[in-house]
Amino acid sequence: MTCIDDLKFDSNGLIPAIVVDHSTKQVLTLAYMNRESLEISIEKRLTCFWSRSRRKLWLKGETSGNFQHIVSITSDCDDDALLIEVNPDGPACHTGTFSCFTHEFSL
Repeated sequence: MTCIDDLKFDSNGLIPAIVVDHSTKQVLTLAYMNRESLEISIEKRLTCFWSRSRRKLWLKGETSGNFQHIVSITSDCDDDALLIEVNPDGPACHTGTFSCFTHEFSL
């Protein structure tokens, strides 16, 4: 069982968090957490991130109503990334799409 003290935050105090829909397993977004946002997420069982552009905490759904209810949080083998399974109330992306990952590359 991993705890916050086991995690390896980067030099900016951040850790990447991949958010996945619990039911469909679709990747919803990639965001970053600091220790405080992770603690808030665990306490509220809602995703809270660190906004790198706004330089402040961001509780997902606070303004849009599209909260992400946390089902589980798992760290990777190096404890330097998180996988967060959620039950979303609505779209994950600020553009209104269900997932932030919508731009497919031509191969």
